[in-house]
Amino acid sequence: MDLFGFVAMGLVSGLGGGIIRDVLLEHGTPAALVDPAYIPTALAGVAIAFLVHITHTKAWDRVFILVDAAAISLWATAGALKTLEDGLEWLPAVLLGTITAIGGGVSRDLMLQRVPAVFKDGQLYATVAIFVAAIQVICVELLSVRNLTGTAVAIVAGVVLRLTAYWRGWRLPTGLDWEPSKILQRASKPKEPEP
Repeated sequence: MDLFGFVAMGLVSGLGGGIIRDVLLEHGTPAALVDPAYIPTALAGVAIAFLVHITHTKAWDRVFILVDAAAISLWATAGALKTLEDGLEWLPAVLLGTITAIGGGVSRDLMLQRVPAVFKDGQLYATVAIFVAAIQVICVELLSVRNLTGTAVAIVAGVVLRLTAYWRGWRLPTGLDWEPSKILQRASKPKEPEP
């Protein structure tokens, strides 16, 4: 991509999830378009991605996975908190926390005519966002922890889950062979006699 492509994809990736959340919450103009820090921060990330050639080494991958784990956890907590502050219940808070965390990446992939990465077989990502948003909701709704402690707990739990899933290669199950024809085929197979 040229510079314009980098800028467009960077803005969509960085700001898309929060914009989707704010539109669904009917907040009027999304925070990313009102707060003067959002767009310059996203553009700074774009500039780094455009100017710095990063060779994928083990050291870089470790740094990236840590930063990525912290970012997804932070956005999931922010989305869940904003939803709860609007008076919505726990389930919409988990949903919009997740959308805040992954919505930008999904939007970017769709614009590039790719299947969004969170829908493919791979390491836990959207699951981490759901987990973090749920912990944030539990801290606020059940434990009445409305200060930064609940948010810190949710973020740390998300980072730990993401890093553990990465190092251990955890993935969600796919192709569970639950199709009726396959179940019948397995059931009709004669069992081998025991020795």
